[in-house]
Amino acid sequence: MTPSNLALTLASVFAIGVGQVLFKLAAQSASCGSGSPWDLLNPWLFAALAVYAVATALWVWVLKSAPLHVAYPFMGFAFVVVPVLAAIFLGEPLDWRVLAGAALVGSGVAVASWR
Repeated sequence: MTPSNLALTLASVFAIGVGQVLFKLAAQSASCGSGSPWDLLNPWLFAALAVYAVATALWVWVLKSAPLHVAYPFMGFAFVVVPVLAAIFLGEPLDWRVLAGAALVGSGVAVASWR
């Protein structure tokens, strides 16, 4: 994988993490009115969808020149990015189990992408 493909792949993963935090904010901001799906429509949801659209475009761009079996393991880093962003922006706990899991995910990505 070229350095530019790696950068785009990691940008896509980071965007997915940001999108997940925005989805959580959308859920927290949803009105508790009628229980209708329309209650979920709020600016956080639209921001999350926009970020996911960018992440998807980046991912498709990466796949133009990188084999899927090489690029896809990096998506595992979303399991690291999301808890870290949730801790920073949502105040969610980040304990040793999350950090141990992040180390395992990082190891797995390293092994899977070793060339």
